[in-house]
Amino acid sequence: MRLRCVAAGIVILSVSGVLASGREHSRQLDALIAEALRNNPEILAAQKRYEAARQRPSQESTLPDPVLGVGYQSAGSPRPVAGLGAEPMANAGFSITQEFPAPGKLNLRGGIAAKEAEAEFQQYQAVQLNVIARLKQAYYRLYYTYAARDVLERNRDLLTRLLSVTEARYAVGKAAQQDVLKAQTQISILETRLVKLEQERNAAEAEINSLLNRRAGTPVPRPEEFTPIEFALNLEELYGSAREQSPVLRRGQKMIERSELALNLARKDYYPDYAVTAGYFNQGSMPAMYMARVDVRIPLYFWRKQRPGVTEQASNLVEARRSYESIDQNIRFRIKDDYLMAQASWKLMELYSKTVIPQAGLALESSLSSYETGNLDFLSVLTNFTTVLDYELNYYQELMSYYAALSRLEELTALRLTD
Repeated sequence: MRLRCVAAGIVILSVSGVLASGREHSRQLDALIAEALRNNPEILAAQKRYEAARQRPSQESTLPDPVLGVGYQSAGSPRPVAGLGAEPMANAGFSITQEFPAPGKLNLRGGIAAKEAEAEFQQYQAVQLNVIARLKQAYYRLYYTYAARDVLERNRDLLTRLLSVTEARYAVGKAAQQDVLKAQTQISILETRLVKLEQERNAAEAEINSLLNRRAGTPVPRPEEFTPIEFALNLEELYGSAREQSPVLRRGQKMIERSELALNLARKDYYPDYAVTAGYFNQGSMPAMYMARVDVRIPLYFWRKQRPGVTEQASNLVEARRSYESIDQNIRFRIKDDYLMAQASWKLMELYSKTVIPQAGLALESSLSSYETGNLDFLSVLTNFTTVLDYELNYYQELMSYYAALSRLEELTALRLTD
C-alpha cells in the first residue's frame, strides 16, 4: 500500500506540476531579454553599424568640396611676382573651382546610402530577434533540465523504496537475487541520467550567460513554473506576419530598392559631370585680370566604362530580387516546419498529460499491488516503472520542443508567441 501511494503521488506531481501551476515565467524571462538587449555584443555591434550607416546619406548627397588655387606668374625672373606691374604676363591671384555632378546624381547617391541605412536597421532588428530566440531556447532547455531532474529524483525515491521491499522479500526467500540486482542497476542508470542532465544544465546556463555578456559561471536562477498555452494562429497568419514584419525580408526589399537606385545612377553616368572655375589676378599698376571657366568631363569611353557599369548594376538588381525570393521561400519552409513541430508537440503533450501518463501510472500502481501480494514478478513491475519514467520525461521533452519551435517562429514572424 505504501508503494502504491508513492507511485500515485509521483504521477500526480509530474503532470500537475506544469499544467496546474499558477505562477508565470514571463517576468523572469522578460528580465533576461531586457538584459540581453542592453548587453549582448552582437546586438550592440549591429546597433553601431546602423548608427554609422545613418551618417552616410548626407555625405553622399552633398557637393564635392570646392578647390581653392593660389599662385603667381612672373616675367623676366623666377622670383615671385617678378615684373608685376611692368609685364602684362606677370600677376598674382587665386581661383575657386567647384565640381558639379550631372543633374540627379547627388540625389541618387543619397538615396542609395539611405536604403543601405534602412537595410542596416532591419539587420539590427533581425539580430535582436535572433538573440532573443536563442536566449529563449536556452531558457527552455534549462527549464527542462530542472523538470527532468525532479522527475528522476522522485522516481529514484520510489525505486529505492521498491529495492527495500525486494531486499526484504529476498531475505525471506520470496524474491530472486536478480530482482535485487536489477533494482540496483536501475538506480545506477538513474544516477547516470542525472549526471547527463547536470551537464546539460551547465551548458544551458553557459549559453545564457554568453548571450547576456555575463562573466562565465554567473549563477542563473531556476526558471519558474508556467502554464503552457496553445497558440491560436494558423499557418496563413504566420506567413502574412512574416511578409509584413520579418526584418530579414524587409532588409531584402531595401536591398532591391537600393539596387534599383544604383541602376539609375549607372545610367546617369552617361551624362557628363562638369566643373566651374572663377579667378582673380592682380597685375600691380596694370588693370586686374578676371577669369571664368567651365570644364566638362566627357564620357568618351562609354563602351568600356558606362555600358559595363549599367550591365553590372542590372545584374545586381536581378541578384537582389532572386535573393529576396530565396529568402522568402526559406522562411516559408522554416515557418511551416516549426508550425508542424509545435502542433505535434502540443498534441503529444496533451496525450501524455491526459491519457498516457495517468494510464501508465495506474498500471504501475496495479503492478505494485500485485507484486506486494506475490502475484506478479519483479520484471513486470520494473517495466511499468521505466515506462512511467520515460513517458514523464517525454512530456517535458515535448514541452521544450514546443516552446523552442515557438521561439523560432517568433524570430521568423516578429510575433510574440511564447507568452
